[in-house]
Amino acid sequence: MTATISLPLTRRDAAAKVARRRAALHWVAVHSLAIAAALFFVLPFVFVFLTSVMTDRQAITADLWPHTWQWDNFVKVWQTEGFLTWWRNTLLYAGLGTVLTVVSSLPVAYAMAKFRFRGRNLALMAVISMMMLPPQVVIIPMYLFWAKQLHLTGTLWPLIIPMAFGDAFSIFLLRQFLLTVPKEYIEAARIDGCGEFRTLLKVVVPMAKPAIAAVALFQFFYCWNDYFGPQIYASNNQEAWTLSYGLASFKAAHHTNWNLTMAATLLVMAPVIILFFFAQKAFIEGVTLTGVKG
Repeated sequence: MTATISLPLTRRDAAAKVARRRAALHWVAVHSLAIAAALFFVLPFVFVFLTSVMTDRQAITADLWPHTWQWDNFVKVWQTEGFLTWWRNTLLYAGLGTVLTVVSSLPVAYAMAKFRFRGRNLALMAVISMMMLPPQVVIIPMYLFWAKQLHLTGTLWPLIIPMAFGDAFSIFLLRQFLLTVPKEYIEAARIDGCGEFRTLLKVVVPMAKPAIAAVALFQFFYCWNDYFGPQIYASNNQEAWTLSYGLASFKAAHHTNWNLTMAATLLVMAPVIILFFFAQKAFIEGVTLTGVKG
C-alpha cells in the first residue's frame, strides 16, 4: 500500500519541479529581454553624458571612461554667445504654443464630441485630413503669406500664431476622450442653468485633465524639438533661433570639440527628459484613457 501511494506523490513532485523550472526560465527570459531593451535605450544617453565630461582630446579617442571629469564643459556651453537667447526663445515658443493649442483645441473637440449639428462627420473628416497633410506641402504659400503680407519672417510668430486656431491632432485626441465623458453630467449642468462655456470649464475640463495633460505634453515636446519651422522662418535672424536650430549651428562651430557638442546636446535634452519623468503618469493615463469610440 505504501508503494502505491508513493508513486503518485513522486509524479506530482516531479511535475511541480518541472513547473517551477519552467517558471524560473520564463522569469529569466522576460527579465533578460527587459534588461536588454533598457540598455538599448539607456546606453546612448550614458555615452552622451560620459563624452560631455571628457577633455577635447579624449573625446575623439576610443576611451569610453573619462580620465578627468571636465564639469566645466557645461559652463562653457552655457556661456556660449546666444545660448541663453536660444533658451528664452524655445521656452517662449514651447510654452506659449502649448497654451494656445490647448485653449483653442478644447472647445472645438467639445463641440465635435457633444454637439449634434449638420456636417459634424464632415468636420471630423476635415480634421483627420489635416492630420494627414504634411506641412511641407503648404510651406511655400504659407511662407509667402507671412513674408509678403505680414512681414513676420525672422521671428517665431509665424509658428506661434497659427496655434491659436487649433491643432488637428490635439482636436482629434481630445474629441476621442470627451466621447467617453457621460452625457448625464453635461445635461445635469445644463439643467442647473450652466451655459455651454461654463459647462466646459466647470464640468468637462476637470474630467478631461488626463487628456489635456497628454495633449499639452505632446505639443510641448513638438515645439521644443521643432527644427523645420525655425529653420524656415527664423534662420536669417540669430536672435530668434531656438535650441534645436541653435544646436545645429553649435555643432558646426565645434565639430571637433565633441565634448562640448555632447554637453550642449545634454543641456537641450535634459528639460524634456525631466518633464516627462515627472509627468509620465498623467501622460500615460491620458493616452490610455483616450478611446476609439466614434
